[in-house]
Amino acid sequence: MIESKKILATAKKTILSESHAIAKLVDFLDENFVNAVEIIYKSKGRLVVTGIGKSAIIAQKIVATLNSTGTPSLFLHASEAIHGDLGMVQRDDVVICISKSGNSPEIKVLVPLLKRFGNKLIAITGNTTSFLGKESDFVLNTYVETEACPNNLAPTNSTTAQLVIGDAIAVCLMEMKNFTAEDFAKYHPGGALGKKLLLRVGNMLETSHKPIVAPDSSIKNVIVEISEKRLGVTAVVENEKVIGIITDGDIRRMLNKTENISGLTAKDIMSINPKTIKSTDLVSDALNILEDFSITQLVVVDNNEYKGVLHLHDILKEGIV
Repeated sequence: MIESKKILATAKKTILSESHAIAKLVDFLDENFVNAVEIIYKSKGRLVVTGIGKSAIIAQKIVATLNSTGTPSLFLHASEAIHGDLGMVQRDDVVICISKSGNSPEIKVLVPLLKRFGNKLIAITGNTTSFLGKESDFVLNTYVETEACPNNLAPTNSTTAQLVIGDAIAVCLMEMKNFTAEDFAKYHPGGALGKKLLLRVGNMLETSHKPIVAPDSSIKNVIVEISEKRLGVTAVVENEKVIGIITDGDIRRMLNKTENISGLTAKDIMSINPKTIKSTDLVSDALNILEDFSITQLVVVDNNEYKGVLHLHDILKEGIV
């Protein structure tokens, strides 16, 4: 029990320490940040992000975020840069160099080379008076008083601060470019996120499972159709137009209320004005409708033509939720 309390106390202390370090960044934002974002936005080239050690790992994450939000970027390891990879940097590229101290040997070698090429250089550093800070065109201050590490050695607060500044740059660029959810989907076609942003209702319809009965169909035929198509529902169609639906719940309620069902037809027990959706609509929009109305099926209709039924279970199978 004592050990558990100590673990939780340390975890909370770490989180509070990092959150405090991040909050302090607000006070460091100035015209350097504004100018850096504008230079990146107006650039005809790419954004190259470089660093060494843990800062290099942060640089990779920032590059991933920028690429996925519409800013072409690439990662350049500071150590590899001075051994041939510097050829990745093109004339119109803007370079961000990340370093807590700003005085790492690799940084001191790399920066003059970048300056010689004429590339605009943006520093993300915790030491604005360092070699990197003095040689850069714009300096983004990520100073932290201490690390969360009990020895004040392992990069924790400092790398979190670097990452947050990178996120701030990415979000600013998104707003300046009017980057929409549709744009985001172009770069995230795979996985649950891609499906949520791209998958259309029509992509999920199985034409062989298209339950349909006529208004004058017998209750027996209605039950058979619902059972065979395994969607728990059937559409009632007249003159190629959906006039209602019958769910397995409707069948149960009918059986509870009626002793003699021999004279009943589909039209007698159907629910009119069912919730519908178009095949071109996003599956995520369909899910919202299902949740809003606490239902499990939607009738798919295009220009009054019945296309099929979309079931909640099919959406769940796709892993969208």
